[in-house]
Amino acid sequence: MLPNGLLAVLVQAVLTATAAPVPTVPEARVAVPSTDGTQPAAATGFGSVPPAWLGTRLLPDDPATGYGEVRPTPPVMRHRRWTLPDDVRMLPGRGYSSKVVSPAPARVIRRSTWKPGCPVAAADLAWVRVVFWGFDGGRHTGELLVHRSVADDVAQVFGVLWRQRFPQEQVGITRTYDPDAPSTGDGNGTAAFVCRPSTGATYFSQHAYGLALDLNSFQNPYAKGAVVLPELASAYLDRTRVRAGMVTPGGPVERAFARIGWEWGGAWRYSKDYMHFSQNGL
Repeated sequence: MLPNGLLAVLVQAVLTATAAPVPTVPEARVAVPSTDGTQPAAATGFGSVPPAWLGTRLLPDDPATGYGEVRPTPPVMRHRRWTLPDDVRMLPGRGYSSKVVSPAPARVIRRSTWKPGCPVAAADLAWVRVVFWGFDGGRHTGELLVHRSVADDVAQVFGVLWRQRFPQEQVGITRTYDPDAPSTGDGNGTAAFVCRPSTGATYFSQHAYGLALDLNSFQNPYAKGAVVLPELASAYLDRTRVRAGMVTPGGPVERAFARIGWEWGGAWRYSKDYMHFSQNGL
């Protein structure tokens, strides 16, 4: 007969061996904060799916500025990581690809803001299709109208952004421009040619020449005094809290444009246009 102490040890060993295994709890996946605006993985969770009301809630006008009333950024937009449908057919391949057509086809010009009186001839605009990363971690295709003299350079920049995995919500051609239309303050996207005056001025913007580009306009808003554009993007005025899709000083986006000689509006002194890049710095 075994001593009581040894018997107890054996019984405990048997119970331990036959007991149901204790389930292990996997470590929670913690998103690595972006330090330069890039995004190595697909966005998930709060802020990754656009709400049904996007683009439908009109803001009251602010008589003091002539724009919509600036309001606090809704929580779902404070870390905005949406991917909207592409407007053009996917370019073939699995990696980066681009295609430049110069001059831009008449059918493309017709769905832009170009009209007689714009400071650039339609024949001087090029249609540039580029591949880019969406916030969903997928491969997407967008289109731009730019001056034909910079078309290849712009395509080169988007190749750099692809390799750096810099995400964009949508890349497309601006189809309308109506400064008197009511604003929803929640628009976003990447675009180049728009036949319009410079913000807050009467002379033509560099966009009207096809020599400027705005990138992720919500994550990279314009600000001067009481004006914030888009009007709901004030959460992104805090540039110390870097989130995916933001342009950062000395980061991959600014460096890519600097290589082709373009300057960033985020470095301006009297206003900040974090979305804006142009050939002449204006």
